[in-house]
Amino acid sequence: MFNDLFNRKPEDKPFLISGPCSAETEEQVLETCQRLAATGKVQALRAGIWKPRTKPGGFEGVGAKGLPWLKKASELTGLPVAVEVATAKHVEDCLAFGVDLVWVGARTTGNPFSVQEIANALRGVDIPVLVKNPIHPELELWIGAIERLQKAGLKQVGMIHRGFSSYGNTDYRNAPMWHLPIEMKRRLPELPILNDPSHICGRRDTLFGVAQQALDLDFDGTMIESHIDPDNAWSDAKQQITPEVLGQLITDLVWRHETTDKQEFLSALAGLRQQINNLDSEIIQLLGRRMAVAEKIGQYKKDNDITILQTARLNEIMERSKRQGAQVGLTEDFVEKYMEAVHLESVMRQEKVMQG
Repeated sequence: MFNDLFNRKPEDKPFLISGPCSAETEEQVLETCQRLAATGKVQALRAGIWKPRTKPGGFEGVGAKGLPWLKKASELTGLPVAVEVATAKHVEDCLAFGVDLVWVGARTTGNPFSVQEIANALRGVDIPVLVKNPIHPELELWIGAIERLQKAGLKQVGMIHRGFSSYGNTDYRNAPMWHLPIEMKRRLPELPILNDPSHICGRRDTLFGVAQQALDLDFDGTMIESHIDPDNAWSDAKQQITPEVLGQLITDLVWRHETTDKQEFLSALAGLRQQINNLDSEIIQLLGRRMAVAEKIGQYKKDNDITILQTARLNEIMERSKRQGAQVGLTEDFVEKYMEAVHLESVMRQEKVMQG
């Protein structure tokens, strides 16, 4: 049923899970799911049964009474269904109604006790489980949740990238921080990963760009929320789209492959990658020389009882680097992060000199 996700072949299309953020009524669930199935683009259906809310008083889902609606939607469409779980009782209810896939939500991923409870409830059950990234950018929590499920004997475990809470972020509901899911793909290449642009964007007009970027980064698919009447949805109205809009969005996405057997491409890519290797080697050598100079500066500071941190000098370096970066097409954000890392290494080198 989920072979296209857990045993992907190069020719397989991206895997799409879609459905309403919340199951509201039986009629809403059935109509949404049937219209999604009619697009021919969806491989699995979803609906929020239990909705964890930041504050009390909001709509927290219809509860287990919505599970028969999903079961009926599956029977009518022939598509499997997926539900988010946060407790052992949620797992038990889902299994009782034949839910085909469950996922662990972002709030739950951040709580090892809750994840272990879910893992224990799933022990001995052959069902796919996906794990959303925790709300905050902590990869070890994400990996830890995955390992708890795997140690419970679950064989089909995957990931969902839904973005991270970030102070000062204004462009997204949850900042994608693409380097983090990329690092997860590097560490756990055998696990499939889906992108959740609905929760990253928080609004429907930017869904396409995020979904396309995920595919460009070789994600295995996407999870997008869909509703028959998005503006009047009981939760997350701004980020949901109708099934028909979803069908067009998926049609417009460009699907790329990780590699090809075209010799011309492979030869050209090999040459360019060797250039990258050579440049990286030069950068590492230059950084080593830079740190050697920083250590000499540290010795002068030590001999003259001068502090390591020189704020005015740091500001001067940052401003000059950003100007130079802009001249060669580097973004200000990249230059800042790069120079912050370089400066931190320099400070640590000087601290060793001070303590020596």
